[in-house]
Amino acid sequence: MTWYRWEKGALVLKLRVQPKASRDGFVGPHGESYRVRITAPPVEGKANACLIRFLAKSFGVPKRNVTLVSGKSSRNKTFRIEGPQRLPLPVDTP
Repeated sequence: MTWYRWEKGALVLKLRVQPKASRDGFVGPHGESYRVRITAPPVEGKANACLIRFLAKSFGVPKRNVTLVSGKSSRNKTFRIEGPQRLPLPVDTP
């Protein structure tokens, strides 16, 4: 699968984000990304902050372990999650 990779205990995800959804959640593969819905609007960093909170909760890590690598103002984003405690997506462990 091309939407994730492992780097020294960290999970790197390519996400396609749908802001202003009715609820937060993982949708499924979308080409070379994984589609995610979030409730926040794409205004003044609110969507990115919401997505960081959602990913941290979903993977069982503190927010400081979730880093936006690329795509700050794009729907296509890359995130790095340090030491995920759970895998809510179909990801093979290293």
